[in-house]
Amino acid sequence: MPEISRFYGIIIRIFVRDHLPPHFHAEYSGHEAMISIETGELLEGTMPRRALRLIQDWTELHKEELELDFNLLSKGSPDWKPIKPLE
Repeated sequence: MPEISRFYGIIIRIFVRDHLPPHFHAEYSGHEAMISIETGELLEGTMPRRALRLIQDWTELHKEELELDFNLLSKGSPDWKPIKPLE
């Protein structure tokens, strides 16, 4: 499961050959969540409100890159690219 980005202690990953809908996994301080790429909505798991807001802000900024990485990784392609962290 490649690490796509890391910011403010939040780790963002996308599983290789993962299922639809397009999403990524976020980890922060013992919390794990699955987040929709399209909406930034929490699909599964838990995340503190402040961390979730940072993740949603980052998702808005990098939606196209996330969609591209998800599509590449869901096909098992090694051509994905890391995404800039939230600054």
